[in-house]
Amino acid sequence: MGLDIRIPVGALFSLLGLLLAGYGLHGGAALARRSLGINIDLWWGLVMLVFGVAMLLLAWRARARNR
Repeated sequence: MGLDIRIPVGALFSLLGLLLAGYGLHGGAALARRSLGINIDLWWGLVMLVFGVAMLLLAWRARARNR
């Protein structure tokens, strides 16, 4: 039919989530100290990655169902 919007949204969130989580892993303890000891970059990167993968899985499931 057309382009499923979940594919580019899922790819974008997955890529940005990977980058942000990677930065959180290698950012060091100085960044976590400024945010009350919580590694914000790592956690939000993982949230974005999970959301992106969910969007890609939903798009894949819809495409498989329509065939």
